[in-house]
Amino acid sequence: MSFTQKLHHLIDEAWKEDIGSGDHSTLSSIPAGATGKAVLKIKQDGVLAGMEVAREIFAYKEPGAVFKAYKADGDAMVYGEVAFEVEAHIHTILQCERLVLNCMQRMSGIATLTRQYTSKLEGYHTRLLDTRKTTPNFRLLEKEAVRIGGGVNHRFGLYDMIMLKDNHVDYAGGLEKAIDAAYQYLQVNKLPLKIEVETRNLDEVKRVVAMGEEKVFRIMLDNFTPEQITEALPYTKGRFETEASGGINLDNIEAYAQTGVDYVSVGALIHQAKSLDLSLKAVSNK
Repeated sequence: MSFTQKLHHLIDEAWKEDIGSGDHSTLSSIPAGATGKAVLKIKQDGVLAGMEVAREIFAYKEPGAVFKAYKADGDAMVYGEVAFEVEAHIHTILQCERLVLNCMQRMSGIATLTRQYTSKLEGYHTRLLDTRKTTPNFRLLEKEAVRIGGGVNHRFGLYDMIMLKDNHVDYAGGLEKAIDAAYQYLQVNKLPLKIEVETRNLDEVKRVVAMGEEKVFRIMLDNFTPEQITEALPYTKGRFETEASGGINLDNIEAYAQTGVDYVSVGALIHQAKSLDLSLKAVSNK
């Protein structure tokens, strides 16, 4: 499915949860044909995310809704600014309000935190990856917020890459057995997926390297210190992509970048981000 198709599915499920048998507050107090205007007010500084999502939510509910953007995804936002204006049936505005705010507040918090991390990587080769540590059924927009903030999306799920982590290796009976089994699985099923392998120490790095880049494209250096990564990288000899993971934060991310590792992955981009304050307010016709 395309991004828009996935977004429509997310919107449908969110409305089922929120509107249920009907928005009785609106149905009881606002005539069905009444139209109105509302503005999205910014109440906290940060990085704005979710503008195009908001546009699509209103358009999906009411194709004739008029959406006027004053800012764009990825823009710096400052308290007191207006991000957009929407004109539509009032029923549409009120039924979209909470979904738009929930998406944009969460996404803006993630984009803001991601930007703090990526600013630490300026001038370095290393890129910032997200993880699968996301909110169930909201991964689509959390990862989009990471991208808006300047990060790189890792795999979206268990279906678009093979990542052999410690549990896979242990259950499979060892590193080499896990890699060989995964590689054969791809050949038999004719799947164009890449294989990444998590390593726990320098010995495992050497063993993965010995398996060859035909089978493995990226080596994860899990819970390695920057010093240990510096020691491990010469063994990859530029033949494998490398990813540092585990315990990386704003205080030490630059030390990891200084090693020359290709990627650092940080689950905190999403699970530690705080939603930012936004509000959707009616514009009076008076």
